[in-house]
Amino acid sequence: TLVATMNKHQRIQAAVRGEAVDRVPIAIWRHWPIVDQTAEGLAQAVLEFQRRFDFDLVKVTPENTFPVTDWGVASEYRGNDQGTREVLSRPIKDHHDWLHIRPLDVTKGVLGREVDCIRLVKAQLGGQAPILQTVFAPMTVAAKLTDQRFVYDVRERRWELRQALGPITQTVSDFVQACLEAGADGIFYATQSATTATFTEDEFREFGMENDLRVLESIKGKAKLVLLHIHGMDVMFDLLAGYPVDVINWHDRRTPPGLREALTRCTRGLAGGLNEKDTLPKATAERVDAEVADAIAQTSGRRLIVAPGCVMPVTTPEENITAARCAVEKEGPK
Repeated sequence: TLVATMNKHQRIQAAVRGEAVDRVPIAIWRHWPIVDQTAEGLAQAVLEFQRRFDFDLVKVTPENTFPVTDWGVASEYRGNDQGTREVLSRPIKDHHDWLHIRPLDVTKGVLGREVDCIRLVKAQLGGQAPILQTVFAPMTVAAKLTDQRFVYDVRERRWELRQALGPITQTVSDFVQACLEAGADGIFYATQSATTATFTEDEFREFGMENDLRVLESIKGKAKLVLLHIHGMDVMFDLLAGYPVDVINWHDRRTPPGLREALTRCTRGLAGGLNEKDTLPKATAERVDAEVADAIAQTSGRRLIVAPGCVMPVTTPEENITAARCAVEKEGPK
């Protein structure tokens, strides 16, 4: 059956619903170190990347410490190939410090900078492709405010941590709202805590899920696309498969479930198929092409957005990005 040519919004929405597509959508994202310290610098980098590769959605990727800088986290870029910044100091040194966390004004400081970035991207991109702002889950934000002691506090200092999660969740919700008003079509909602390597499911339910649902429920009907990123190995896939989101993204090439199995375990769209650690930065263009073809074969090209399991390294060769982008064209309608 011939599928009429779709625009990017139509292609993403059809893919998410499991309908026929003129081709499987694709999106790849990365950090933009150094230039990501200004709204203009990040917006230009994101727009240039999109102009070059013409992806089906535009994920704006601010630097990794952006949600916590205004609470006092200090960081700098030291050449990490993921493009992430090293943390130099954190405000939560002991459990009493949780009690000093207050909601932030998301129109000011670094959060305000990221809202401005969305405004700039929207102004230049218009409605050409869905724009997603990266948002970190409240439990993940709390973890970024401190060090290894976070796991201890989840277990031994629950009351103090809960006092901080209220204002953190409020700030995350306000930030999402501001980004949607600035022109984002939706959010890329990232949790780094939904992994049994670090927490039990009960711990995640109490400190993660409860606050995630508060944020996600607050944007029902306001966001056109919500993409959930479950970061890490040994992810709590089934627990999060019921979240009110459109698409789920995780390191499907590096930790279970694979795409084929995930289709049977949830009803959401899936974003994945590209190994961001080994294939994209290190393999041949032919290998990248084969990985895209395999992802499409695993899903019959339905409910799929071809994507990496996380940010691609800044060292990824351009020919490998091009190979991934060309591979979906070659595979044709599904």
